[in-house]
Amino acid sequence: MKLIILILALVSSILISSCSTDKIELSNSDKAVSEKIDSILALMTLEEKVGQMLNLGLPALLTGPFYSYRDTLVFDSAKVQQLLVEYGAGSVQNLGSFPMTPKQWNQVIEFVQTTSKAKTRLGIPVLYGIDAVHGANYTAGSVMFPHQINLAASFNTKAAEQVGAITAYELRASHIPWNYAPVLDVARHPMWGRIFESFGEDAYVASQLGAAYIRGQQGSDPSANDKVLACAKHFIGYGASYNGKDRSPILMSENYIRQVLLPPFQEAIENGLLSVMISSGALNGVPSHIDHFLITGLLKGELGFKGVVITDWGDVDGLHAVHKVAANEREAVKLSVLAGIDICMEPYDASFATHLIELVKSGEVPMSRIDDAVRRVLYLKFKAGLFNNPSLYEVEYPNFASKETDSLNHQMACQSITLLKNEASVLPLNKKSRILVTGVSSNSINYLNGGWSRTWSGQDTSYNDKGKLTILQAVQQKIGSNQVCYAPGTGYVDGDFINEAVAKARPCDVIVACVGEKPATEKPSDIDELDLPEIQQELVLRLAETGKPVILVMVQGRPRIIRYIEPKVKGIVMAYLPGNEGGRAIADVLFGDVNPSGKLPYTYPRNSGSLWAYDHQLSDERDVNFGLAGFTPQYQFGFGLSYTTFEYSALKLSSDSISMTDTLKIQFEIKNSGTRNGTEVALLFVSDEVASISPAVKQLKRFERIDLNPQESKSIDFFLTASDLAFVNQQNQRITEPGYFTISLADQKARFKLY
Repeated sequence: MKLIILILALVSSILISSCSTDKIELSNSDKAVSEKIDSILALMTLEEKVGQMLNLGLPALLTGPFYSYRDTLVFDSAKVQQLLVEYGAGSVQNLGSFPMTPKQWNQVIEFVQTTSKAKTRLGIPVLYGIDAVHGANYTAGSVMFPHQINLAASFNTKAAEQVGAITAYELRASHIPWNYAPVLDVARHPMWGRIFESFGEDAYVASQLGAAYIRGQQGSDPSANDKVLACAKHFIGYGASYNGKDRSPILMSENYIRQVLLPPFQEAIENGLLSVMISSGALNGVPSHIDHFLITGLLKGELGFKGVVITDWGDVDGLHAVHKVAANEREAVKLSVLAGIDICMEPYDASFATHLIELVKSGEVPMSRIDDAVRRVLYLKFKAGLFNNPSLYEVEYPNFASKETDSLNHQMACQSITLLKNEASVLPLNKKSRILVTGVSSNSINYLNGGWSRTWSGQDTSYNDKGKLTILQAVQQKIGSNQVCYAPGTGYVDGDFINEAVAKARPCDVIVACVGEKPATEKPSDIDELDLPEIQQELVLRLAETGKPVILVMVQGRPRIIRYIEPKVKGIVMAYLPGNEGGRAIADVLFGDVNPSGKLPYTYPRNSGSLWAYDHQLSDERDVNFGLAGFTPQYQFGFGLSYTTFEYSALKLSSDSISMTDTLKIQFEIKNSGTRNGTEVALLFVSDEVASISPAVKQLKRFERIDLNPQESKSIDFFLTASDLAFVNQQNQRITEPGYFTISLADQKARFKLY
């Protein structure tokens, strides 16, 4: 293969020509890491230090446009010499336009690493990073898990930790030690195109699952050959733009930021997070990349974050080109570095380094700021184990894409699928039924995987994994192809094949209409309407007119409005973006081989003018008659049905009053009162009855997945302390006030006093 030949030739020439004698080779047992870092800093020139702050896109090292490469990469020797050797770029990220095998990744990164180690004066290793957001999604053959929103719907912290761990394992198999994940944005606007990459609208869910994911990725030792460095993103407010568009302005108070958006990052830092990526948006008019208060004051200062702060893709240039807060690129570099940026993600060149060197020499950026940034970068590299073992090329990874991980992938998809409607128990379907499967997402692996799947957009079908089943194929496998009819129905927003679908529906017993969103992320995922596209709604309405029961399967990254078609269908299954095993999981739920247990991780809106989260204030519920009937979403946060029934009872508190130092025990009974095995997600909400600022109507404080056999009962305990009842006051301080609180758990309520 061209890739292999080229790289081996270049590596050989490097090894032969290298004659440097002052390379840094230190083991962690020699001295404390901080002493090692100080010794390295003392040896470094200004240019070498600034090089460590430069993060290059892999395309910067290639010949020609990277998107022209379909199965090979060609390095440009002049660019490699200039950017890796002369500028000494400290990190590299991303890929070409195709997913590489672990072997190919190893060869690419081995070349980058060997070049830096052999040809730079100090031989400081390069740190390689990637966006592996639902498994090692840019490595061919890797497990592609359900997206984060599915993990949120499962309310399963153990699953989130397992996904993090398996992703880390398969990244290390690809020679990649740094992952730009998880997304810790709290998704507060339903139109945002990256909701699927988040853990939903609730800060507590994002905090718990995000921390679990990070623990899975990093473990106790990120330098281990099955662990990676995590990078949480995007600090802060990226998922809460005022208009729901990607990279759009965020308009909100510091109080709101601290109450809703900050907790997931704080929890992540407490769980050992080592790097943070900054939001591309502007918060209250100030782009986050130049916000000294956010980066240096809040993140590094108040939260005590000791790791690396990295920009997002090309966002320093955006300060001049888009945000217009810098007169030129040089000023943009100055503002961002002074704000606290440690690494600049510069996709195509080293202009950042050129400008920064000039800024330091002119005295506009102090050397102390550079030293702080480089110290953090070197610390990150030590934590990754790069100084001791920059190459893991010889390590074997026998569990890469194993049957066990595929099985776990399927299980996680099943746990996330959420049953939203089941009129007259139309589900599960009879396996002897004749079924029409139709709709834009019915026969597409790409729709199941969404964005960040083998390619950035996830739309290229040529890189789909073999052996993975679409919804149609999974249904055919489940009940036999002779019992299944198929019609495409529609495209995403056009492509009218409705008449064909209606004709094929007439001899069938049941219609499975699969709607959804085409794969996309970032700006291409922006939409102007939250309603499901008209052509897809028309398909559902026409199919319903046949009189045959319609089951709506939604494969989508965000909650598209369905108020016109919801009354016309008998069943609704929300699959979100369930990944490579999503087709099988959906079929298992449709036919009852799996009992659905997912719960909505966001409020599902009924109307585009009412897009509130569940933890709104009571004043939001005022209606036109000045009553409190104004909050009428299609489905509430935490809603999800099962093929069995659950009964809650005997809610009991350990005391009806607690002090600021006490722990409150909440005990309740839950029973599976149906005839099938089932899993219920118990959600415990707390309402502050009176506070010095208007409180949320309720807030989630605890959750737990509970497996129950038919007629089985379990006693469950939750525990709360005064800190769980805290909120951010007018002075932006987190406080706990005495008063009365109400606990709600399904249909059970209890009241207690905090004194």
